[in-house]
Amino acid sequence: MAILNFGGTEENVIMRDEFPLGKALETLKNETIAVIGYGVQGPGQSMNLRDNGFNVIVGQRSPSKSWDKAIQDGWVPGENLFSIEEAAQKADIICYLLSDAAQIQVWDTLKPHLTPGKALYFSHGFTITYTERSGIIPPKDIDVILVAPKGSGTSLRRMFVAGRGLNSSYAIFQDATGRAFDRAVSLGIGVGSGYLFETTFKKEVYSDLTGERGSLMGAIAGLFEAQYEVLRERGHSPSEAFNETVEELTQSLMPLVAENGMDWMYANTSTTAQRGALDWKGKFKKAVLPVFNELYDSVAAGHEAQKSIDSNSQEDYREKLEEELREIRESEMWQTGRVVRGLRPENQKEKV
Repeated sequence: MAILNFGGTEENVIMRDEFPLGKALETLKNETIAVIGYGVQGPGQSMNLRDNGFNVIVGQRSPSKSWDKAIQDGWVPGENLFSIEEAAQKADIICYLLSDAAQIQVWDTLKPHLTPGKALYFSHGFTITYTERSGIIPPKDIDVILVAPKGSGTSLRRMFVAGRGLNSSYAIFQDATGRAFDRAVSLGIGVGSGYLFETTFKKEVYSDLTGERGSLMGAIAGLFEAQYEVLRERGHSPSEAFNETVEELTQSLMPLVAENGMDWMYANTSTTAQRGALDWKGKFKKAVLPVFNELYDSVAAGHEAQKSIDSNSQEDYREKLEEELREIRESEMWQTGRVVRGLRPENQKEKV
């Protein structure tokens, strides 16, 4: 374990060169890993584990679209694809990757298979942190661990296939066997993490819920909509408004930030852009800082968790979600985005 300095704060970080794949495989060579759920994280994590040589099976409801998708991805019913109950019974390590609401619904089905010495693995601290709301209380004689990739399961898989790694956090909630750390880190390496940084279940879910509602999704979507709306109302065309709001950010500037940081990106734009960005950065921060504090307080109080549980447990949740997504998809801004994406050089067929 390396101790790295991040802006004056030291953190425990595990790199792949100090805990290589071979060590992870040796650690878990006698254990069967069951990935329960084949929705957001399940496909990427299970396929990466499989391709890395771990003994992994999948547990999923049947019939379902996710069951069919698992078959398309090469999982074979009766061989390495089973019902949730059978997979959990066969497993030494149960990766509980159902949605938070589904974890609550399936818990009574899973619990009998959490026999002494097993490990229960999460990629989100939600149902353990908000246990008074979820009702999920693991037995004391099993390991309870977490590896949370900092991105979607789709990104995790794509980066793995490209030979890259997606950074992940890890946490130990309960160490019943004395092997919880080695199990967690081995799984973190196995699913394709670039490096692993230490956290707790509570810190993971607090930061994750804040990020999803904030700069990762909610805030950035609201920012896009506000700027696009202002430009359109002031007479700019849809393509110009979209390019200046979304396309230039995602295709030009954010890759520079990812490579070298915000200061480097600033230093490699025009002096006019530099001056304006520096002048207005503080105003935007002042405007949104109260919103982020309100958001974090709502997360810490459990309000966001309860909203998610209540909403996602409704029978018509999928229909309501699709309606909300349809409104976004059919808005002028994202209809324009679909056209603009089609005009990117890599999406154009070469004309003879």
